[in-house]
Amino acid sequence: MKPSLKELYDEQGYVIVPGLVTPEHLEALESASERVIARTRSGQWPHRRTVGRQFPPYGDGDPDSWGVQHVMHPELGEMAFARWYTSDALVSTVRELLGCKEDDLQMELFNMLINPTSNSFALRWHRDDVRENASEEEEREALSVWHHGTQWNTALRTDSCLYVVPGSHKVPRTPEQRALSSTPDPPKDPLSMPGAIQVTLQLGETVFYNNNILHCAAYDANAPRITLHACMGEVRGGPARARNILQHGLEWMKEDRFADTLDERGKKMLERVVKLQETVNGDIGYSLAN
Repeated sequence: MKPSLKELYDEQGYVIVPGLVTPEHLEALESASERVIARTRSGQWPHRRTVGRQFPPYGDGDPDSWGVQHVMHPELGEMAFARWYTSDALVSTVRELLGCKEDDLQMELFNMLINPTSNSFALRWHRDDVRENASEEEEREALSVWHHGTQWNTALRTDSCLYVVPGSHKVPRTPEQRALSSTPDPPKDPLSMPGAIQVTLQLGETVFYNNNILHCAAYDANAPRITLHACMGEVRGGPARARNILQHGLEWMKEDRFADTLDERGKKMLERVVKLQETVNGDIGYSLAN
């Protein structure tokens, strides 16, 4: 019997799904993305992922960018992103992968990954919410916690930037894997990591992945990249999801002007992540160090 989408996702730590960008959304997303990228590269949009900084906080130490933050922000005025984030096709797939009801879903991050223009750039092997120097016991404990969320990349251009180690979201690194993922340095050859594969997405394909799968990325300055990069969670994750999400700075989501841009489904999802923010006291810190 063919495994279900959720069974594949749970076993591999990732799954590729075609067709989530329907024709009604594709043209609007491409046009909005091109405008947002132009604003970011010209310096008009300050919320970006800066070349030279792999993880938040990204700072502004380099004029070149490998990502755009907060594409649903009302100051950008690009409604296409929120409309797609709350679309039937996307929401139903997330529900299937998480095994939850729609009333449990919470709105989280929506960013964009782009190619730098001056220099190629790479991210080291990492798990999004487990430090690279975690001991085997600490790693095993962290991986045993289900954070009730999923992360995805959706390609608006052919994208071969992502590398993952299938199944690594469930087990600590081997000594060989640990040796290749314990420093800030990106790999010269990502496929030298034991068990690694390269993920290639065609236009409109989406890869959903557990963000604690062992993964890295290589950005070619000469290969155009427009990849929607987002996540969605469910309320059962509670405070366990807070740091990984809120470290990106989501105070703007509490503003009425943002809620006013959303449909009814989006407003309900927003209410749930605002409640998550209200449960957090003090400085949440950052998951990883640059």
